[in-house]
Amino acid sequence: WGAPLPQFPWGAWDGVMSLNVTGLFTLTRELLPLIEKAASADDPGRIVNLGSVMGHTPIGDGAYSYAASKAAVHHLTKILAREFAGKQITVNAFAPGPFPSRMMAFATKDEARRAQTAKGVPMGRVGRPDDIAGALLFLCGRGGAYTTGAIVPLDGGMSVDMRHDTFGGDI
Repeated sequence: WGAPLPQFPWGAWDGVMSLNVTGLFTLTRELLPLIEKAASADDPGRIVNLGSVMGHTPIGDGAYSYAASKAAVHHLTKILAREFAGKQITVNAFAPGPFPSRMMAFATKDEARRAQTAKGVPMGRVGRPDDIAGALLFLCGRGGAYTTGAIVPLDGGMSVDMRHDTFGGDI
């Protein structure tokens, strides 16, 4: 999903936007009746979307459709948060930096690559599963019952440090 602008394929653009934006919108629309039915003032319904640090920090690295789609996720999250607040549904999003995953295997698949990637993260490491789990427990638990429209940066400080190299240099 990354290529220099002159060679960036339309199919990559369309596929990423379809998955990250259209898919999220469709899933939300289809699940809304169930979420509304379960929501109350004491225990709101919860929607947590998956954005990216690349959705609000200009570090595209040739991933034009990915960065633009995640910016759209962030904006859609805020629109839906405002629209659903009266229905007692919170809508928030995570904006993660690098975490070990299939998508990030190019930057995290072995210790040497993880270490190189970690150099581009102000906190000096890539994310761990419990980083996301803890944030999810907050948003979906009592602590998050009054939080809506938030884009939670789970990026080790990348979104506030523009000196970094997204993936720590040559990978």
